Amino acid sequence: MIAPSTLTFLSELKANNHKEWFAANRSRYEAARNNFLDFVDHLIDGIAEYDGGVAGLEPKKCMFRINRDIRFSKNKAPYKTNFGAHIAPGGRKSPYAGYYLHLEPGQCFLAGGKYHPQPEELRAIRTHIEGHAPRLRAILAEPEFQAVYGEMKGDSLKTAPKGYPKDHPDLDLIRRKDFFVVHECGEEVMLSEEFADYVVSVFKVVQPLNAFLNEAVG
Repeated sequence: MIAPSTLTFLSELKANNHKEWFAANRSRYEAARNNFLDFVDHLIDGIAEYDGGVAGLEPKKCMFRINRDIRFSKNKAPYKTNFGAHIAPGGRKSPYAGYYLHLEPGQCFLAGGKYHPQPEELRAIRTHIEGHAPRLRAILAEPEFQAVYGEMKGDSLKTAPKGYPKDHPDLDLIRRKDFFVVHECGEEVMLSEEFADYVVSVFKVVQPLNAFLNEAVG
């Protein structure tokens, strides 16, 4: 389970986001990081029961670094104030659609699908949709999917992408630039002993969408 001390560390990091404080609290960071990695390890085992592509993944390959890239940012805070992990074949750098966990005091969410696909991936997804739109619509319209995630999030083009007519029957799907969904969690759920089982069950609902997208990018 997620330890309360993990969230306490992240809360205090938000209030003291500088290298001196982080260095003085390095042991607390390591403890919080290890707690999160253990949690991700449990998730990988649970997800692997319905998505064999993640079986055997190392949690460290799924977890994002806490250091921020501040080279081109006006915000020069050196550290993220959350822990995040992308569970997909190959880990966090994978091109595949997968399962994302965002852990942050006051903001925990679970996400699935594909966020900001690369141009060649986007073309492949659009081609796949063109040939299999009814199947994608059925996945998105599934009552449990709607109850857990609702509608897909992200950006869409204002008009048809190059090569597609403006009256294409599936233009609403084809003009999308993102294909991800989000489920938000309260802190009381995040700290419960059942949180791992809860996350695994929420991710199971998005597995058909991930499978559809990975048929295109794989």
